Amino acid sequence: MRLESLIRKLILLMLVGVFLTSCEDIEKNETGFPEAEKAEDQVVHPDKPGWQVDTSSITFDWYVNFSWFSTQWGNNVVSDYITEKTGVKINFISPKGNENEKINTMIASGSLPDFITIGWWEDGEEKIIERDLVLPLDELAEEYDPYFFKVANDSKLEWYKQEDGHVYGYPNASSSPEDFERYKNVKPSNQTFLVRKDMYEALGRPDMRTPEGFLNALKEAQEQFPEVNGEPLIPLGLHEFTSDGNDSLEEHLQNFLAIPREQEEEIYDRKTDPEYIEWLKTFRQANEMGLLSKDIYIDKRAQMEEKIAEGRYFAMLYQRSDMEAQQKELYAKDPDSVYIAVDGPANSDLDAPTLPADGISGWTVTLISKDVKDPVRAIRFLSYLISDEGQKDFFFGKKGVTWDTVNGKKQFLPEVLDQLQSDRGSFNQKYGASYTYWMLMDTNKYLEWAPTPIAPLKQSMDWTKGKTVNFSEFEGIDPTGTSEAGIAARKIDEEWGRVLPLLLLAESEDEFDQLFQSFLEKREEYGFSIVEQHRQKVYEENQQKLNK
Repeated sequence: MRLESLIRKLILLMLVGVFLTSCEDIEKNETGFPEAEKAEDQVVHPDKPGWQVDTSSITFDWYVNFSWFSTQWGNNVVSDYITEKTGVKINFISPKGNENEKINTMIASGSLPDFITIGWWEDGEEKIIERDLVLPLDELAEEYDPYFFKVANDSKLEWYKQEDGHVYGYPNASSSPEDFERYKNVKPSNQTFLVRKDMYEALGRPDMRTPEGFLNALKEAQEQFPEVNGEPLIPLGLHEFTSDGNDSLEEHLQNFLAIPREQEEEIYDRKTDPEYIEWLKTFRQANEMGLLSKDIYIDKRAQMEEKIAEGRYFAMLYQRSDMEAQQKELYAKDPDSVYIAVDGPANSDLDAPTLPADGISGWTVTLISKDVKDPVRAIRFLSYLISDEGQKDFFFGKKGVTWDTVNGKKQFLPEVLDQLQSDRGSFNQKYGASYTYWMLMDTNKYLEWAPTPIAPLKQSMDWTKGKTVNFSEFEGIDPTGTSEAGIAARKIDEEWGRVLPLLLLAESEDEFDQLFQSFLEKREEYGFSIVEQHRQKVYEENQQKLNK
């Protein structure tokens, strides 16, 4: 009897096992994940982080559309800590050469990695959405992680909402109008006019806001400091010339001149503004006086960085963040040889510049592919990344290892801070903190958490504060792609890229005027009116989005 009883119990247990297995198979939903995950004790709630439901190991492939990004996941404090905490590992992929070619090849294949991070202004972002290669974040959140709506910014979701009513990408380095207003007095800009400190002071700190003062200062610098360490002084440095122009001589200069972007609700043609043309002619005159080195027309960023590190420029209309490493090198050699921000070219009323900071579009957007290996874990990880908790983890790392609370404030440990300020490359490899992984960074959180910049960087950053303006309504108004307006805009940009250096090299003002008039005629032929109509339409749509 005992044997028969034991056999009955074994058979009963086997039947129960078969029944449970069958139930689990039946209750799997269309994604292939068992509904048991949604048991009452595991169900996600709008107020609770969904990622906590499942912290098993998973690896996502994450494509970053920037060839310079080479940081990998793992073997640093931040990535190891986040993997330990969430179970998520990342396999970063970035193009080895031309970004456009890489992303277009991937789009053509019809298949993308799990996550994609791409500049919001790039054609690839629009193509990815148009070709139905990514999943709507709002639908994923509604089904799997309503916590997303608690941590996502409503203004940003409205801004990135597509015509079909869905949101496919979430931005980094983005400020809603409310954020911008809250932080505007401490929000810095990258755009600066810089001078080499020791030379500028030796010249008596000249006023360079007017064309006359600007030219005189360049001339005196060249006369007093003809060489730097045996190499010729370069009186003025600019961003590199490209096929469609030069950043320094376009928006950067226009912002220093406080040229409006609209007048009476109509998009303003900044290129034909009299103040702007006068300053372009000032640069032409500088070239005629021998104050524009031939180097500036041909140098790429790598060559410029070498010359910045050698202190060979007197003045620069340049982004301060693009030369931080070189500033540190100069400071280590001689603190007086660094570059400082001063008042630069200004309009005839000497108005303060109107400088851009992070607008609502941000810098990049991150999307989730329709081929993502686990949509549930993907949206929950994205929610974690944009939450205050995720932002803190990605910025600071692990408490007691990279940071601690001192006098009620989160701070990097002294040895961590020292490496951050002295050698960012080594810091990234060892710690991975301070937004080494920047794909969804919140730059407003950065303003709250960032340590005080070290001496060679602080002055140029502080100079821009209070001069920033929210230009969100003008973001993304320029047409791109293969539309009629996009093709016209590309032709006009390329013509401008051809003409701009010729304007500076013109032997006379008459030649300048002829070249400029020829450009205006060419852009009309290419369809400038269509471009302007597009810009006005998108500008008005942007205003409506922001008003919502």
